[in-house]
Amino acid sequence: MIKVGILSDTHGFIPDALFTFFEQCDEIWHAGDWGDLETFQKLQEFKKLRTVWGNIDGREVRLEMPEINRFTVEELEVCMLHIGGYPDKYSPQFRKELLKGKPDVMICGHSHILKVMRDKKIGLMHFNPGAAGIKGFHQVCTALRLNIDGKRMFDLEVWEVPRNQLLVQPNK
Repeated sequence: MIKVGILSDTHGFIPDALFTFFEQCDEIWHAGDWGDLETFQKLQEFKKLRTVWGNIDGREVRLEMPEINRFTVEELEVCMLHIGGYPDKYSPQFRKELLKGKPDVMICGHSHILKVMRDKKIGLMHFNPGAAGIKGFHQVCTALRLNIDGKRMFDLEVWEVPRNQLLVQPNK
């Protein structure tokens, strides 16, 4: 069994409270829009990290990670990319990935909208953790945590903090 933390769209800022939320996680998955290399390095020093770059990330960040990350955890195949869309409205890039084989889980970011849903048509689980950083239109910063055991995903938890509460926090 493995405990995973999922976040996206930090845009150069990781709230201190997220380190507490992810403390018991075995690994962290970040679905892009890091904002800077320092944010990536901070999280990489904290836990095992699986990640992709996002549309705002510059060359320095893109050299450190892939655009699309396909991997297996326990018995689940995961496909992570920044702009993936959602069931019935997938991005062209994710549709191309589906031609290579359907994953069990799709992780994306970009929208700043927390969305967890099953795609019943093709049988995959879709996770968009929303935005953990303070830049963007979202009013609540969000992230996810869940357990994976074999093919089972369970004990999904949502971390959410109003963005205005984080605006006064200095980033460490």
